[in-house]
Amino acid sequence: MPANISSVQEYFDTLDARFVPDASKGVDFIYQFEFDCGTWHVHVNDGAMEITSGSHQDPASTIQAKEADWVKIINGDMNGLRAVMTRKMKVNGNISAARKMQKIFPTN
Repeated sequence: MPANISSVQEYFDTLDARFVPDASKGVDFIYQFEFDCGTWHVHVNDGAMEITSGSHQDPASTIQAKEADWVKIINGDMNGLRAVMTRKMKVNGNISAARKMQKIFPTN
């Protein structure tokens, strides 16, 4: 597993190392990430992924959070479910697709 991150940009710079291709077999989803520091979307398609800066017009799931909270979630310092329950992170769209992210992009 990659080392801890210090920024959202570092998360996307290291996402290929976090990506588990086998966990995305048969999957074709676009995940959109909206932070106070920018927006990215990631297209996951049957064992491959592509990261693009900016928003997508039709993402399967959208994750919204502040950069500092996302860094804590990825580094394992904040539980993702707890972040949702305390409104530090919002997940919109296809919840089933969002749940698959835990296996496709595991956190530290």
